[in-house]
Amino acid sequence: MKFFKLLLLCFPFFFIAQHKDKVIVKVIGVKDGDTIEVLLEGNIAKVLRFAEVDCPENGQAFGKNAKAFTSSQLFGKKVIFEITSTDRWGRSIAKVYYGKKYISEEIIKAGMGWHYYQYSNSQKLAQLQIKAKKNKIGLWQDKNAKAPWDYRKDKKKKKG
Repeated sequence: MKFFKLLLLCFPFFFIAQHKDKVIVKVIGVKDGDTIEVLLEGNIAKVLRFAEVDCPENGQAFGKNAKAFTSSQLFGKKVIFEITSTDRWGRSIAKVYYGKKYISEEIIKAGMGWHYYQYSNSQKLAQLQIKAKKNKIGLWQDKNAKAPWDYRKDKKKKKG
């Protein structure tokens, strides 16, 4: 029993990695504020879109800031992810954790993204957004901050 406790203390990720729904990987790329690329076993790259959060698009106000924030938190680090669904483009939607933090929470707290309430009923994330907005943190400094889903819709109308 002492040996097992020692193993658990020294190698906690070993036991987490064995959980069938969660995987430990290294982040090898940050595509934007809410999308990363990770390296799976066998040197297979996989793109993960964060669950429950939507960050400004590249080219949108605060898009570069959101990407820089995500990069500072995750690039080159080990993360644990759990796929929750697949989007209409075939991307894996995942809850991503690093240390004891949930990246979607951290993005919303830092004012670098919106709670994606259309796909999440998390009251905690909704409250974090209200707090960030009230305190004018990150993108909430801009009175005219536009949600990424509205930005994409407007951009699509202009093309069409």
